[in-house]
Amino acid sequence: MSSALSDQGNRRYVLTMGCPDRPGIIAEITSFIAEFGGSIVEAGYHSDPDTGWFFTRQAIEATTVPFGITELRDRFAGMATDLWPTATWQLLDSGERRRTVLLVSKDGHCLHDLLGRAASGELPATIEAVISNHQDLAAMTAAHDVKFHHVPFPKDPSERGPAFAEVRALVDSYAPDAVVLARFMQVLPAELCEHWTGKAINIHHSFLPSFVGARPYHQAFTRGVKLIGATCHYVTAELDAGPIIEQDVIRIDHGDQVHDMIRQGRDIERVVLARGLRWHLEGRVLVHRHRTVVFA
Repeated sequence: MSSALSDQGNRRYVLTMGCPDRPGIIAEITSFIAEFGGSIVEAGYHSDPDTGWFFTRQAIEATTVPFGITELRDRFAGMATDLWPTATWQLLDSGERRRTVLLVSKDGHCLHDLLGRAASGELPATIEAVISNHQDLAAMTAAHDVKFHHVPFPKDPSERGPAFAEVRALVDSYAPDAVVLARFMQVLPAELCEHWTGKAINIHHSFLPSFVGARPYHQAFTRGVKLIGATCHYVTAELDAGPIIEQDVIRIDHGDQVHDMIRQGRDIERVVLARGLRWHLEGRVLVHRHRTVVFA
């Protein structure tokens, strides 16, 4: 099993919250933490004038908290109910194992990258399993001592319901914090998107919203673009339109053919997906409506 647990000497309790903006929120949060002697070692704030919402991420040094994460959550919940009744928030313990399941098809570049990052300790998670509609990547997965599940998908899209049901059951059996579509070339049904809201993450091989759907490199070549990119985003029922976590681009020129663009684009896909997944696992991404706030 590929794993990377946080160094206990750097253990953090990470609070993220979004709520309607008003004066005094920062003072209320910091006073709450100061009351029990907590030390804030990282803090981020953002006020969105378009929506009127306030967002924050606070990392508290765990050794300065005189009780556990459960009591900390209970105490904060009591204050949040009184002060910010419509807030959305979570408290994570960086010392707790974060679990990830990867969905793949035949392309192995993103899978290989994430397995390597997890094995080296760069990815703050354990990769519990890899699930695929093909068997091509079974050996690569086994080399990292990760469980591999093959779920065949029929060619007719109207007959794929049972396959998706099997994938859902397998994924849920691992209770993951992230379900990563690492070039899983199947469109999730709407009910599955809803079921995994906020934890299903996709890598799309274009700079969205350009070139949605299949064969984006071919679309880009036809249009003669000079920049190609990749987008890591949360999965929603609307194809390739979920809240964006991370993007990046590289420059190409008139001499590049489709196969050149695919080769170069894979480098960007790897990096963008790894960044987006890491930020999600570290509680750095807050979603509000169709947008994200990323405290990278």
